[in-house]
Order: sequence, then C-alpha cells, then structure tokens
Amino acid sequence: MLIRACPKLPMRDKQATKHYYIHQLGFEDIGTTDYPDYLMVSYQEVELHFFLYKELNPLENYGQVYIRVNNIKEHYMHWQSKGVAIHPNGELTLKPWGVTEFSFLDPDHNLLTFGE
Repeated sequence: MLIRACPKLPMRDKQATKHYYIHQLGFEDIGTTDYPDYLMVSYQEVELHFFLYKELNPLENYGQVYIRVNNIKEHYMHWQSKGVAIHPNGELTLKPWGVTEFSFLDPDHNLLTFGE
C-alpha cells in the first residue's frame, strides 16, 4: 500500500528556504536532526523535503508540486493576508478543466500549485 508522497525540491540556501516556508507560509520544521544540506517541512497533511543545490539557477528550475486542498478560497485569502506573493500567472482562478487553482513561486522558483 502506498501511503504518502513527499516531494524533494532543490534549494540554494537552507536559511532562505526555511524562512519562506516557516515564517511566510506557516509550515513547521519537522527535521529531528539539523542536516546542513537537507530540510523537511510540513503543513497540515503536506510534507515537503529540500536538498541543497547551490548551483541552481532559479530561472531554469522546473521543480513543481501540486497540492490538493479543501476550501481553497480560505487558503488563498489567508496567504494573501500574510503578504505571500502569488505567481504572476497564478491568481485564484477556475480553470477550464473544472479545478480552482492558485500558485506560488518559492525563493528558488519551485512552483507550488494548490487546487480544489
């Protein structure tokens, strides 16, 4: 039985990534040991892992995660009220395929898309 997927995304700077996910998005650091080249965070039922990739060019990063949510408008408004930047093409929108979505780009241009 498959239980859960925990995407692994690249990061250039652990402290910048940690600050974005914990202080801006409200994730928790779930690492029990502080490894300098690895970070694990969670928010509700979502767990993301990051590996250090100092040479990453964020403009050439295609890291993406699609996260299913309930009450998408509530999540969108919550993060907007905290000043989290929405992707320029990622405003809350009902897509032609019948799913309402919005997106963020993290400091390394990993794309987080939320959909209901």
